[in-house]
Amino acid sequence: MYQNKKVSIVLPTYNEENSIATIINGFFNTGFVDEVLAINNNALGKTSEEIEKTKARHIKEPNQGYGYSIMRGLKESTGDLIIIAEADGTFDPNDLIKFLDYSNNFEVVFGTRTSRAAIWSGAFMPFPVRFGNWAVAKFLEVLHNGPSLTDVGCTYKLVSHSALEKIKPLFKLSNGSGTFSPELMIWLIRCGLNPIEIPIIFKPRIGQSMYTGNIFKAAKLGFKMIFLIIKYRFIEI
Repeated sequence: MYQNKKVSIVLPTYNEENSIATIINGFFNTGFVDEVLAINNNALGKTSEEIEKTKARHIKEPNQGYGYSIMRGLKESTGDLIIIAEADGTFDPNDLIKFLDYSNNFEVVFGTRTSRAAIWSGAFMPFPVRFGNWAVAKFLEVLHNGPSLTDVGCTYKLVSHSALEKIKPLFKLSNGSGTFSPELMIWLIRCGLNPIEIPIIFKPRIGQSMYTGNIFKAAKLGFKMIFLIIKYRFIEI
């Protein structure tokens, strides 16, 4: 609970058996979190068993895809403030406090991983990836008349319940893939919600990423994001 507002955390998971329990407990340990929704997207290994060791709500989403997982978590959440994060150890649960503080003035808060001072040694953010995230974010900013943006792929976001209700009808437009982050950003901007972006701590990932993890995979995803950003320029929202 934060200022009499219920706080929900949405954690999509596919390959995080070595980190998910620690991350779930880390969010609960902040003292602000009322529920954690672990969205099991046909998860590998012992991810399910690790979730069951915690107080998280274990929700299975059979449609494979990063976007499908997040949309399912948003639909199932009951909080006044909903925070989307990762279960792979790259995000610090204590950064939640920054998002909550900004929620006093903004209905939507985006995290950014491109601030050099906040990138830990060993985190997957080499210069080409950092520049690419910044460049594609700027492309989105200009094409959709957004606020100042520096990271197009950061999952860590806060959305108020009222903001979520405005974008839920748009879920049907998504193919649920790894390009969902800019898609969500576009929906929120185009619905007139005026998000703000804040820097977050970015740590090394525990385990292997299915979408990035090397420059080639990150670049491939980046080009798909560019195509999506252009496509939405011609969609009325």
